[in-house]
Amino acid sequence: MSTTKTPRTTAVGAAGAVRSTLDDQAKAQVQERLQPLLVDLLDLSLTAKQLHWNVVGPAFRPLHLQLDEVTDQYRLWADDVAERMTSVGISPDGRVQRVAGDSPADPAPASWTHQTEVVAAMSDRIEAVATATRQRLQGLGDVDVASEDLLIEILDGLEMQLWMFSAQQA
Repeated sequence: MSTTKTPRTTAVGAAGAVRSTLDDQAKAQVQERLQPLLVDLLDLSLTAKQLHWNVVGPAFRPLHLQLDEVTDQYRLWADDVAERMTSVGISPDGRVQRVAGDSPADPAPASWTHQTEVVAAMSDRIEAVATATRQRLQGLGDVDVASEDLLIEILDGLEMQLWMFSAQQA
């Protein structure tokens, strides 16, 4: 007997499954900012967890714990972004295929990684996501102030994390 899974889909009317106070043009602008941020945050969470498992060096323990903390934060932010998308009638896509296909970052190392390389990799990735988040904020408040507020909160947290990681490189 075959165990091939066939995805179930549900037809949704032209208006979508979720009602929204945003018009279609505003939803498209929100989607073009939030979907890539969702991918970035999911990628950051997977990268941080991969490095968490494989970090080595004299500062192993504090860095191991720091990576766990940021992983949890990325997952919370990703959930906030996805739920914001759904609350305005946009279906978020957090599937592994989407994240792998859309992430601009190179994969994290698949083996033991010295703490200096871990700190450098996290600093680079956090900076890239923070920079992209800052760019995504441009004009967002004109379309959806609630989404703008969410991105400001995430940007503030990313820049705090960038400070915490990059200070370890000094």
